[in-house]
Amino acid sequence: MSLVEGWRGEICHVALTDAGGRLARYKIVDPSFHNWIGLGMALRNQAISDFPLCNKSFNLSYCGFDL
Repeated sequence: MSLVEGWRGEICHVALTDAGGRLARYKIVDPSFHNWIGLGMALRNQAISDFPLCNKSFNLSYCGFDL
């Protein structure tokens, strides 16, 4: 496991190996994956019209959530 600082926050890399030491799985977690929760908390009890401004201020990656 490795944590690397990106411009949106920490990027997590996880590499799993099998018993023979060969790479079995590799996973990357984009910072946006964790930060979407923060956007939801910021918008709690707010009008839906506040979403575009809050969304752009967090500047989250839509595709980073699906990695």
